[in-house]
Amino acid sequence: FIFSFERGLGYINWEVIFLVMGMMIIVAVIEGTGIFQWMAFQAYRLSRGQSWLLVLILMLITAGASALLDNFTTMLLMTPISLQIGLALGINPLAFIIPEVLASNVGGITTLVGTPTNILIGAYAGIGFNDFLIHQTGGVLIALVAMGAYVLFHYRKEFAQGGGGISPTLYQKLEENAKLEDPDTLWKSGVVFVIVLVGFILGERVHMVPAVPAIAGATLLLIWLKPDVHSMIKAVDWTTLVFFMALFIVVGAIQEVGLLSFVAAGMSGLIGENLPLGIFMIVFGVGTVSTAIANIPLTASMLPIIKFLSGTIPGAGSNVLYYALSMGAAMGGNGLLIGGEANLVTAGITQQTSTPISFKEFLKVGLPVTYITLTAGFLWLLIHF
Repeated sequence: FIFSFERGLGYINWEVIFLVMGMMIIVAVIEGTGIFQWMAFQAYRLSRGQSWLLVLILMLITAGASALLDNFTTMLLMTPISLQIGLALGINPLAFIIPEVLASNVGGITTLVGTPTNILIGAYAGIGFNDFLIHQTGGVLIALVAMGAYVLFHYRKEFAQGGGGISPTLYQKLEENAKLEDPDTLWKSGVVFVIVLVGFILGERVHMVPAVPAIAGATLLLIWLKPDVHSMIKAVDWTTLVFFMALFIVVGAIQEVGLLSFVAAGMSGLIGENLPLGIFMIVFGVGTVSTAIANIPLTASMLPIIKFLSGTIPGAGSNVLYYALSMGAAMGGNGLLIGGEANLVTAGITQQTSTPISFKEFLKVGLPVTYITLTAGFLWLLIHF
């Protein structure tokens, strides 16, 4: 069955495309200010060289940044400074970096713009910025606490070796590398970013889609800061945007031939009217598949199925199954090194050092954390809804 090009275009959700584009431009401006390197150094100062406390602070910073920006960019900026701190303390830097990756994948679930999967879910189901914040934050915090406890247990030997501090020379070098490169750009982009967040929060009341404040904020930054236009064009990941467009068309195609309806009917027969069972199947089923399959196409293909189940299972009209999909897709990405974009970019950076992330090393930490956080998310959804 072949449908027309015009019909294929009709399946593209342009709200998602423009939201992602606007946030890419805003993040590109912010990342050039050095704010992430500065925050990582302040985390070291706050921990006073205690490695077990430092890793918890770094995880919290990474989770928070991933909720507001995106986990790919967050890890791209946090990894180099974490490598420096780990080597300066005489600890395997992976004891800091791998927990940061895990925290970034989980922390992004908190908001609409934190992960690409949330953007897809929000645009498809009409779930806004405030909705994700209200219904996901509690589960994310519980998952982060459980994750932190496991990380401290897993890396207890490495953290026991550290804690002695670093030499004044190394401290001075770290401080120099963590200086804010452009304070003027930082405060201007900070003001615009706050305006965009306010637009996300208040826009729902006037039925303004999130793409509007994102594009408006990006435009305001370009006018106010007057950055090089060519560098901003390069900062937009056009490959990702085209991937999203093609993905929408592919999902539309398999929806037209009835494949998704067939899967949805099969799942409905298994679940029946049991909402807790439905939540369990979505969280753990999608979470398990996401360990090995990219969660963006998986989420996109699951959306029509979740819509069908939400209309047939009593009590599912609260969008709880969409939140289950969000948690399963993002948390499942922690299972294997190939499970998430942030995992791969971090591994790529560490490959250039003496302590690369191996598939086995990531698996030993990531797989247990995946099912610990999936359990936390599942219990939260049961209690909250």
